[in-house]
This record gives sequence, C-alpha cells and structure tokens, in this order.
Amino acid sequence: MQKELLKGLRILYVEDEDDVRRNAVEYLKRITKEVLEAGDGKEAIKVWADEKPDIIITDINMPRLNGLDMARYIRSKDQDVQIIIATAYTDTEYLMQAVELNLVKYLLKPITKDKLLNTLSKSVEKIKDQNKFTIQLAENCDYNAYTQTVNYENSEIKLTKNELLFMDLLSHYINRTLTYQEIEDAIWPFEGMSQDAIRSLVRGLRKKLPDNTIENMSGVGYRLNSYELKN
Repeated sequence: MQKELLKGLRILYVEDEDDVRRNAVEYLKRITKEVLEAGDGKEAIKVWADEKPDIIITDINMPRLNGLDMARYIRSKDQDVQIIIATAYTDTEYLMQAVELNLVKYLLKPITKDKLLNTLSKSVEKIKDQNKFTIQLAENCDYNAYTQTVNYENSEIKLTKNELLFMDLLSHYINRTLTYQEIEDAIWPFEGMSQDAIRSLVRGLRKKLPDNTIENMSGVGYRLNSYELKN
C-alpha cells in the first residue's frame, strides 16, 4: 500500500458498539489524515454530508438506520466515496447488495489489522484511478480534488469549509451544471439552502478564483468550467 496516499485520506468509521468503534478509530488515526466517527446510519449520513470523507467503513446492524440502507442513500448521492461494509454475516443476500452498491469490499468480522490494511489498500487504488484530481482553472491556477486545495502560482488559496464542499461537488461534475437542488442536498441537507446563502458562497469563492471559473446558469444552477492549457 502507498502509505503516503493513505495518510492524506479522511475516513468515517460507523459502528454502534462504543468499544469496537473506539479501538478502530484509535488505530486508524495512526495511519490516516483524519478519522470521523458515527454511532449509527443516520448520524453517519450527517457526518458524510458535512465532511465528505474519502472512505466510509460501516457495520451493518445498527439502530435507527442500518449500514446497507445508509450506504444505499450515500451512494445515490456520491459515486466517488469508497464504502467498506464490516459484518459478521455471510448471507448471499447481503453479498448481492454489496455488489449492487459498488462497495470496495464486504469485510468479514473479526477484523484484523491485516484485513483492514488490505481493504484500505484497495480503496487507495480505486481513488488513484479516479480521473478527478487536478482540474486546471486557469493557466496558473488549478484545483486538486484529492487534496481539496486551490493552487495559484504554487501558493495555496485558503477556502472556507462550505467553499471546499462546493468546489469538491462542482469538481466531481466538471463542465456540467449542478442544479440548486443538488447543491442544497450536498451542502445544506438538513437546514435547507436560502438564495442569500448560495449567492454569498459563490460571491466569496469567485473572489478567490480566476474569472469565469464558476458560471451561473440562470434558473438552473452552477457549473465549474475547466481551462484547457495550450501546448
């Protein structure tokens, strides 16, 4: 496994048993950039919406919302996040659902460090294969979707939390217009999005980016325009 890449990733660990979650989080913190945690599927959806982790590791049987239903909801909104299901069940029905949800792996308990590292290695490889990392915004400015940074003349431009969420969302659908509803679902899934909020977000972001990077399609939404470097 390329440990350097793993150290740059953010992982959400979802487990309702406190001791199991605590031990796993403690270990994952040693090998990754940041570990988020949730005690059930509903809590996990909120953390995912707020933080946009690179990888989700989740148990199946949990109160309020189980791991498969949680994964199904997140996958309907996010095709890039890597999802790993951890469970003691070997039922064929569960395995079929895992395949349908395009999961990294169906990880059988008990989970050892070797099993976990092997599965995380598969996640890293899938992330490396995604053609979404560097997007040219201007001749001297680009956005790296892997590190979630905007670089202008080799210097990083600082973005707010919501600006990062917005840039990450737009970069996943480069050159396609994202509707206001899609933006609301991703950035303001619970409190709702006001016109003032989205305008303020875009206005602040435009001040930090090259001209015409973010385009407003009247009555529809916004799109991120890529820049084609000339040879």
